[in-house]
Amino acid sequence: MAYTLLRLFAGRRVVRLQNPLMDRRIQIVSSALETDFRRAWDIVQLGQLVNLSGSRLRHLFKAEMDQTPAQYLKAIRMHEAATLLRTTFLSVKEIMNRVGISNESHFVHEFKKYHGLAPSKYRSGCKVGTPVP
Repeated sequence: MAYTLLRLFAGRRVVRLQNPLMDRRIQIVSSALETDFRRAWDIVQLGQLVNLSGSRLRHLFKAEMDQTPAQYLKAIRMHEAATLLRTTFLSVKEIMNRVGISNESHFVHEFKKYHGLAPSKYRSGCKVGTPVP
């Protein structure tokens, strides 16, 4: 396996372990999700990027990444939200909008599921400006 520089992600360089045997279509879709995570993607749009039906893409993506494209996108958004909570003074609503989620109760619920704390409690447990691991 070789390390590949993916791109600047939220102002930082991200190095991701790329499996050279990974399906190129899955690489394209995961890259699109990482690059434009604020967008309201649906499986049909993602499938069109790589000339696959939505159901076929979902099947291939899950087999390759062990999660669906929607789960992958949600994980990216929750990671970015945690980063913004740690490194900025933006309000929870502003962060929620920056990561592409429009429903506050949904955002709080998902954030709790991923990080074990509500966004406000997560922030109070972190010193603003500390780097994300």
